[in-house]
Amino acid sequence: MGYVQKPDRGRRSGLAGKVSFRKNGGKMIPRRYRQRFNAWEWSVKLLGLSRDPESQDRPGLVMVQIDGFSKSELEKAFERNEMPFLKSLIRKEKYHPHPFYPGLPSTTPAVQGELFYGVKQAVPSFFFFDRESQKVFRMFDGESVRAIERRLAGHGKGLLEGGSSYSNIYNGGAREAHFCAGSLGWDQIWKDVNPFNFILLLLTHFAAFARMTFLCLWETVLALMDFVYGLLKKEDAVVEFKFVFLRVLLCILLRELIVLGAIMDIARGLPVIHLNFLGYDEQAHRRGPGSKTAHWALKGIDKAISRIYFAALHSTRRHYDVWIYSDHGQEATVPYVGHYGKSVDQAVEEVFRDLFVKDGPSSMAAASPKKTRQDSVQLQRARYLGKWVEEMWSMDQEQRSAAGREVVTAAMGPLGGVYVFRPLSAGEKVAFARELVTSAKIPLVLMPEGDHKVRAWNEKGEFVLPEQSREVIDPGHPFFDDVVADLVALCHHPNAGTFTISGWNINGKNFSFPFENGAHAGPGKAETDAFALLPFHAIAPGRPRPYLKTTDLRAAALNLLQDPKNGKSFFGHSHSSKKTKEGVTAVRIMTYNVHSCVGIDGRHSPKRIARVIGRYQPDIVALQELDIGRKRTGEADQPHLIAKELEMLYHFHPAIEVAEERYGNAVLSRYPVELVRAMKLPKLESRLKLEPRGAVWVSVKIGDIHLQIINAHLSFYGPECRHQAKALIGPEWLAHPRCTEPVILCGDFNSLPNTNPWRTINGKLRDVQRSLDEHRPLATWFGRYPIGRIDHVFVSPGIKVLVIDVPKTQLNKLASDHLPLIVDLEVS
Repeated sequence: MGYVQKPDRGRRSGLAGKVSFRKNGGKMIPRRYRQRFNAWEWSVKLLGLSRDPESQDRPGLVMVQIDGFSKSELEKAFERNEMPFLKSLIRKEKYHPHPFYPGLPSTTPAVQGELFYGVKQAVPSFFFFDRESQKVFRMFDGESVRAIERRLAGHGKGLLEGGSSYSNIYNGGAREAHFCAGSLGWDQIWKDVNPFNFILLLLTHFAAFARMTFLCLWETVLALMDFVYGLLKKEDAVVEFKFVFLRVLLCILLRELIVLGAIMDIARGLPVIHLNFLGYDEQAHRRGPGSKTAHWALKGIDKAISRIYFAALHSTRRHYDVWIYSDHGQEATVPYVGHYGKSVDQAVEEVFRDLFVKDGPSSMAAASPKKTRQDSVQLQRARYLGKWVEEMWSMDQEQRSAAGREVVTAAMGPLGGVYVFRPLSAGEKVAFARELVTSAKIPLVLMPEGDHKVRAWNEKGEFVLPEQSREVIDPGHPFFDDVVADLVALCHHPNAGTFTISGWNINGKNFSFPFENGAHAGPGKAETDAFALLPFHAIAPGRPRPYLKTTDLRAAALNLLQDPKNGKSFFGHSHSSKKTKEGVTAVRIMTYNVHSCVGIDGRHSPKRIARVIGRYQPDIVALQELDIGRKRTGEADQPHLIAKELEMLYHFHPAIEVAEERYGNAVLSRYPVELVRAMKLPKLESRLKLEPRGAVWVSVKIGDIHLQIINAHLSFYGPECRHQAKALIGPEWLAHPRCTEPVILCGDFNSLPNTNPWRTINGKLRDVQRSLDEHRPLATWFGRYPIGRIDHVFVSPGIKVLVIDVPKTQLNKLASDHLPLIVDLEVS
């Protein structure tokens, strides 16, 4: 529904001036003090960082990328209990682990290019010859990355506009970027910090810095043990020794700095924060994706994500969602250079010389095996921490030129390009490709042809794609059609090589051209087997395929971040009632005591309540304890704000009115709704100053069905509650001639099962939690640790109960002192 039906503001209870509200506005005071003395708020002040002035009550997104982590390895980690927090998100927080196909090449620069800017196949591989600049680009070099990102930015604004970017290839349009390939280190944060503020910052976060120091020392011990293991396996001693320090820098120091920065940005209220954890990917490249060393890094990543998640949950500036995904997986590989004793550059050069340059010197100095080992991506990403790492390790920063060369091989990982800068006839190209397979032992060679075709060579022979793609790609590949289409498009990329070479072997070992035991970029099952662990409401149902693509992830993120002022709800899709058979309709009902939209944390937020409701897409919502115009809740019109956010119709009835302040119940509906009755429930004479209670009766039209909904909030005082329960089954309500089936009575009854009020109503209708076979009744109160079942849904005999849920997510336990009770029903 695109509009909201306002309640009758002329309705009065006749109690004005006689009943006073409880003075519980003090609930807001603890929150103010918590915010004032919050360590992260002080960090923002000490560092002189800006806050987002328009962040209050707006949606926000924290995207956590676990680099190189496949869905299959995630499942292994769950089995071994290496990532208990991520596992709990599925079990307790209703997150869903979506299969995610990242596209080809399955590398971070390509995936982030599409995610941040919507440009598919932004690069042909991690290492390639750029025809526009006539230079060889490596996507960890700052100059190369900035050049590509300038081109991507020409397609439109980046996804991270106004936010922050940590440890990514691209900045993504972020206002602030740290530890990224295009903007190294964290220098801009510290340059204006005076020494006194720095000391205060250390004292404020002494525990965090002590933790970081301990973890670095402990990881150093483990790295030294791994160094000895590498020597026993006859690995290169110099490189293994470098990895001792790089493991500490990338797996611990960089990770902890990213967490600190992300939590500060949450405290500042930045709209979107994207961070990338490299620890697993680094170790998987080095020891293999299934190695104990790589999986050890997952435990620290899991704890880091939990810290970010709870910081986002308790944010006072935005309503953050936290999404976790991987950009690709990794294949277990054999290093080409180690297996054949020469680099792929040398092998290609030899074949080229034998075929086309039989006399004369070589036109290209091929990389030595030692140089190939130094070019390993793992050794290069340490520079993300800042220029001091480049200087300490004397890393190669040269952007290579192809001037004067006849052939250039650019291959970092299992996918690369061979660029030939002399004319070759069609026959010479075919001969060269065959020799690359037979003599250079390259598993797969591809060459683009007209009409979106590709000619491919492997040990089985010569084939044309896409027609003969089953001879090149495993027919059992879960993303077979997409992989074939992307592989063909990749070979036609403007910066692809004259020949594309791949270590992918359909029938044998997979190779990677540098020294590494795990790799990605190609079409393998594991390297394209990514995942997206998202809240259940993040992706709309009805997708054309059972897995996500990068475009789906980008579209969902943009939908969440869109400006609420454009009139659209940021809750995404809605649950819609549907006919299950002729004359029968499935309806989702929610009853929820919202505690005046004041959460357990003392924060008043109608939008947070709307966020909770919107996640479950109910058709009809019965809300209790709503305020209108009350000073204690900022004089907000809570039912109107919630209904507007959810794009639902509503009727509100005040049980209490004092001057312009009101307090009562409401029914929200996605379908045409007619108010039948709204009045106070009878009171008992008592010395106790008991709060007046009320009920709202509406008729909801769903197709040809007129569903009678009564939302009631009963007294907590036993005798009065019993009296009100009897009234509800009397002639003014359930026994009224107009109250015909189907009928639903729901709300906060302040009565446990088997008590007198409950038995009174259950004798007339049925408690849904007692009506579903093999269902264990679920408590709804108290929110954080629910122990009592005082919120109920009662239905008439002709209504069938399908599903019952009381979702106990962290957000739900924070938003109110009650949990929502959600019931799927079949009405006729």
